[in-house]
Amino acid sequence: MKVLMFGWEFPPHIAGGLGTACYGLVKGLMKRSVDVTFVVPKAFGDEDKDVRIINASDVTLNIFDKHFIDFQKNLKYMEINSRLIPYQTPEEYFRLLNAEEKSTTEENTSVFSASYKFAGAYGKNILEEVQRYAMIAAEIANKEQFDIIHAHDWLTYEAGIAAKKISGKPLVVHIHATEFDRSGENVNQMVYDIERKGMVAADRVIAVSHLTRNIVIDRYGIDPEKVKVVHNAVEPVEKMDFSEEKKTVDEKIVTFLGRITFQKGPEYFVEASNKVMQKDGNVRFVMAGSGDMLEKMVKRVAKVRMGNKFHFTGFLKGDDVDRMFVLSDVYVMPSVSEPFGISPLEAMRSNVPVIISKQSGVAEVLKFALKVDFWDVDAMADYIHALLHYEGLSRMFIKYGKEEVDNLKWENAAVKISDIYENTCSM
Repeated sequence: MKVLMFGWEFPPHIAGGLGTACYGLVKGLMKRSVDVTFVVPKAFGDEDKDVRIINASDVTLNIFDKHFIDFQKNLKYMEINSRLIPYQTPEEYFRLLNAEEKSTTEENTSVFSASYKFAGAYGKNILEEVQRYAMIAAEIANKEQFDIIHAHDWLTYEAGIAAKKISGKPLVVHIHATEFDRSGENVNQMVYDIERKGMVAADRVIAVSHLTRNIVIDRYGIDPEKVKVVHNAVEPVEKMDFSEEKKTVDEKIVTFLGRITFQKGPEYFVEASNKVMQKDGNVRFVMAGSGDMLEKMVKRVAKVRMGNKFHFTGFLKGDDVDRMFVLSDVYVMPSVSEPFGISPLEAMRSNVPVIISKQSGVAEVLKFALKVDFWDVDAMADYIHALLHYEGLSRMFIKYGKEEVDNLKWENAAVKISDIYENTCSM
C-alpha cells in the first residue's frame, strides 16, 4: 500500500500537536510496511531520514501542462510571501500578521514561475496559501505513484481534493480539530467551508475521538457511515533521562502546557490555581505556551496577585516539554473542546498524574486520569490539592497511568488506519 500524505508540519519543526500526531502515525504505518510519502510546504532538511519527505517548495511547475492549466482555472492566486502556521485561529493569525508587518518583506517570486518557495511561517491570506498548496499537490499527484491520499486537518484538504481530481485515487481526510473546537460558536465561515468541502469530497473521514465524530456528523452533515474513529497515541520513549533537571524551588509545581487560546481553557486553569493558592501557598503554577489569550492571562494573574507564584514560559517543544514534565507534580488540561489531546499522554509517560476535562477526546481512552468539567474550577482546584497532598493517591495515578499510556501505541492506531485504507481502496 502506497500512501500520499499531506501535512503542514513535521518534527522537529512544529507549532502544535498536529506535527507530533503525524509523525507518530507515519512511524506506526511504516512498521506495518505501509509506504508513506509525506508532503509539507517547507522541509528544513533535519527531519527523520527514514521518512520520505517531499518539500513542496522544491516542486517544479510546468505552467503549460494540461493538468496545471485545468486546475488553475478554478483557483485565485495572489503573489505573497508564505507565513502561515497550523492550529491558528484566523483572529490570532491576522493579529500576529499585523504585529509583524513592519519587519517582514515580501518576495517577488511568482506562483507561475518554475517553483515557489514557501517560507514556512506566516502568510498574508490563509485561503490563498491553502489554494497554492493545493496547486503544488496537484503537480505532485500527477507525478507520484500511490494507492490512496491522506490529508491532515483543514489546511491540507484543498490539497487532498486536488490530488484526488488529478489522480482519481480515493481520499481520506483526518480531523484533528474542527472550527467549533477552535472558535466555539463564533466559527470562521471560510474555515468551516473548507473543512466541510474536504469531508464531503473524502471517501473516508477519520476522527480522533467519538467527540469529534459527533461534531462532524451533527455540525457538518457528514454521512455517519464514512466517519471512523481512530484515537491518537503517544510516541514511546526507550529512555527518558533528565535526571540533571532539578527544581530550584521548594514548592510543588502544577503545569498547564498548550496553546493559550479559547479551545484550551487557560482561564479556568488560572481561576483554579487562585483557589488552590488560597488553601496552600507552597505551590507554583506554570503556563507553558503561546496564543491570543496570553496577555489576558498575564493581566488576570497580576490582578489576583499571583505573579510571584505563577510563571509563563512561552512555547515549548521537543526536549523542553519533557523537561517541564519532569519538574511537574501535576499536569492539568482544562480544554473547553479538545478533539483528543496528546499532552496528557506525554505527562503520564513522564510519571506525572493528570487532570483532564471531560470535554476531551482523550477522556474516552484514559481510566487513570482525574476528569472534571472544564468550567468547574472548584472541583479542578480540589483535584489539584488532592494530588499534591495525598501521596497514596498520586502514586496510584502515576503507577497505573504510566502502564496505561505505555499500551496506547501508534502501531495500534496504524492497524486501524491500514484497515481503513484497504476498505476504502476496495470500494
